[in-house]
Amino acid sequence: GHRDPEYLGEMIASHGVTILHFVPSMLELFLEVSETAGHGCLRHVVTSGEALSGVVQSRFYARYPSVCLWNLYGPTEAAIDVSVWCCRSEDGVLSPPIGEPIWNTRLYVLDGSLRPVPDGVVGELYIGGVGVARGYQGQGGLTAERFIADPLVHGERMYRTGDLVLRRGDGALLYLGRSDDQVKIRGFRIELGEIESVSLACFADRLLQVAVVVRELGGQSVLVAYGVCRAGESLTTELYRRELGGYLPEYMVPLVFVEVAELPLTANGKLDRRGLPDPELEEVSWEAPESLAEEMLCGLFGELTGR
Repeated sequence: GHRDPEYLGEMIASHGVTILHFVPSMLELFLEVSETAGHGCLRHVVTSGEALSGVVQSRFYARYPSVCLWNLYGPTEAAIDVSVWCCRSEDGVLSPPIGEPIWNTRLYVLDGSLRPVPDGVVGELYIGGVGVARGYQGQGGLTAERFIADPLVHGERMYRTGDLVLRRGDGALLYLGRSDDQVKIRGFRIELGEIESVSLACFADRLLQVAVVVRELGGQSVLVAYGVCRAGESLTTELYRRELGGYLPEYMVPLVFVEVAELPLTANGKLDRRGLPDPELEEVSWEAPESLAEEMLCGLFGELTGR
């Protein structure tokens, strides 16, 4: 739980630490500032609490090719971790899955009618088993919304996570983001995590971290990217948009890139999206539609052109 990655590197070398547990955002910092000298005792690194990106996975194995990197997933409502995956160096920058359920745990991928979806189809993740909590103390309405009867096991309950996943052919679950983190801009449904992953892959030599959020501009929702650059590197909005345009459709390319010294973190080390500064958008020209007809016309134009 220590917040200083340089101190952690020294601790490993001096005390013979064999196992470390990070949130992925702290692991990113650790890989950037720590030295591998004296870390021969390290055997396992565990990550949980946030989505582990394929870029961080790739950076990790470039530094520690013989260390096992474990990706864990689980909400507090289900006794924390409910699935596990041992990452593989050969996967490169591909996003690692959250794996398969641990003992005494059931993981369902269901549609809006609580029916199981086929492998490869996106659905919402539900958790069953002995680790599921009884509910939220003093919040009956929220408990009834999130803790519901298990339609597949009589007399049991399951927890609705609000997370979107799909089950691969090998049985591993791939985390796709929060259902409430999905945004819709100009009629297009967008996954912010996908933009962040592509950004890190495109600018692996320049960017350390990136976060994409939705901001309001002229009454319209637009995408804004915040990035932490490597020492001696910088990135402009023009270059960022031009490079991402080669990999993503126009409607998924953030309108503005804002370089920041660091991404704000919550008290428990997770990314604090609300703590990101407001971007300077004075140079952006925008005229919002003024009538219903103009709104419909702009919507159709956006759907046809992606702009």
